[in-house]
Amino acid sequence: MILPIVAYGDPVLRKECMDIDADYPNLKELIVNMKETMYNASGVGLAAPQIGKAIRLFIIDASPFAEDEDLDEADRETLKSFNKVFINAQILEEEGEEWSFNEGCLSIPDVRQDVLRQPKVTIEYQDEDFKTHTEVLEGLAARVFQHEYDHIEGVLFTDKISSLKKRLIKKKLENISKGKINADYRMRFPNLKKGR
Repeated sequence: MILPIVAYGDPVLRKECMDIDADYPNLKELIVNMKETMYNASGVGLAAPQIGKAIRLFIIDASPFAEDEDLDEADRETLKSFNKVFINAQILEEEGEEWSFNEGCLSIPDVRQDVLRQPKVTIEYQDEDFKTHTEVLEGLAARVFQHEYDHIEGVLFTDKISSLKKRLIKKKLENISKGKINADYRMRFPNLKKGR
């Protein structure tokens, strides 16, 4: 089932999310619905807060990035198979010199900005069977992970840009929160009056 994606301005996007366990109700169905929702919106990641749930769960399928000719072969191979469910994820370490990449977000349609992030992360998470994994991610895989991880910490990519850039997109963000946007996927807007 395709779920509506929560728009910028909804308080759930600012919540630090809760850990879950294997008893979380209808988890398998929720993961299937999140994948369907992400693919329908042509996204490469989707976090539970973006569908209104303040839990430490996100999914990533970075395979569309594998088509990027500018990446080296090793990166393309990594991204081709980078399709995972992350539950109760933690970043154990971030390393390297920050690099800039143009990011966007399904909750903030039509807004893209260059964001600085470190290129290498050591992470720990549980998969959908609650097996614990520790991995090192680099490059775009690390970046997509960091972006989705921020969501479960209540952080948006727009929090990581300069105050000047924030001022330049302020009106756009206000319009998104009021539903004055045409996204090509279902959205839920926080500031729409009932009956509109």
